[in-house]
Amino acid sequence: VNTNDVEPSVDEKKSEYAEQARRMFFHAYNSYMMYAFPADELMPVTCTGRVRGLTPSRGEVDEALGRYMLTLVDSLDTLLVMKEYSSFEHATKMVIGGLSFDTDVTINLFEANIRVLGGLLSGHAGLLYLNTNLGKARWYSDELLKLAVDLADRLLPAFHTPTGLPVPRVNLRHGVYRIRDNETCTACAGTLFLEFATLSRYTGNNTYEDVARRALDYLYEKRTSYDLPGSVMDINRGKWTRRETTIGAGIDSYFEYLMKGYILTGEEQLWDMFETQYKAVKKHLMSGRFMLTINSASPEAR
Repeated sequence: VNTNDVEPSVDEKKSEYAEQARRMFFHAYNSYMMYAFPADELMPVTCTGRVRGLTPSRGEVDEALGRYMLTLVDSLDTLLVMKEYSSFEHATKMVIGGLSFDTDVTINLFEANIRVLGGLLSGHAGLLYLNTNLGKARWYSDELLKLAVDLADRLLPAFHTPTGLPVPRVNLRHGVYRIRDNETCTACAGTLFLEFATLSRYTGNNTYEDVARRALDYLYEKRTSYDLPGSVMDINRGKWTRRETTIGAGIDSYFEYLMKGYILTGEEQLWDMFETQYKAVKKHLMSGRFMLTINSASPEAR
C-alpha cells in the first residue's frame, strides 16, 4: 500500500491549516515589529512604517490611523487565541509602556472602536485569564483597562448630537471641532455596543454602554415599515439620506452587533431587534442564491 495515497484525517488537515495560519500571521506580525513598530502600519514595499501626517496620504483610508500602535494593539487577541502567551504578554507590555492617546489626530470612530478599544479590552481580558487560570502576568494592574477608559473618554464627544448618533470622526485631543459630517452610515453608528458595554461592565461606569445603546436603539426605531434600515442617516435630523439596504459594507456589522449584543448581555430586546430585521432581510433581500441591495422603503421596486 502506498501511504502517500492515504487521505489525511480531518484532525490532520485542521492541524496543517492551523500551522499555515500561524506561519502567515507571524510573517506579517514579525515584519511589522521589525520594520514598522511603533507606527500604525507596515508599508510592505518600502519596509517602513506608515505614520499619519508624515507618510503620503491615502485619503479617508488613513482615518483608521491614529499614531496608536494600531497593528500591535489589533494583534493582541490573535496572539492570545493562538496561545502564544509569551508573545502576548510581551506585546501587552510594549503597549502599556508606549501607548498614548494625547495626540492631535482626527480619527475614524468606527475603526478606533473595533480595533483599538476592542484590542485593549481583549488584551485586558487575556491578561486576567493568564493571571487567574495559568498563574502568569502577576505584574498586571489593569493598565490596559486604564488605557481603554482614556480612549473611550476621548471618543464620547462624538455622541453629543441631537439624535445621540455619533459623528463618524473625532479628534483625540480636542474632541469634535464642529460637526463637519452630518451623516453617518448605519454600521458606523451601530457597531459600538460590544466594546462600550464591555467597558461599562469592567469599570462599573454605565455611561459607555448607555451612549452606544442609545445609538443602536435609535437606528432600530428608524427602520422602515418593512423592518429594514437605510444605509446612511442625517445625524442632526434623524432622517435616512440613503435608503438602500444591504448585508454588505455600511450596514453589515449593525446586524452583527445586535446578535452579539444579545450574546454578551442576555438582553432579550436585542435578540428581538436582530430577529425582526433578520426575517425582513430573508424576505426582501434573498433572491435564490443571491442577496440583493434594495430600497428599504419600497423593497418590491427592485
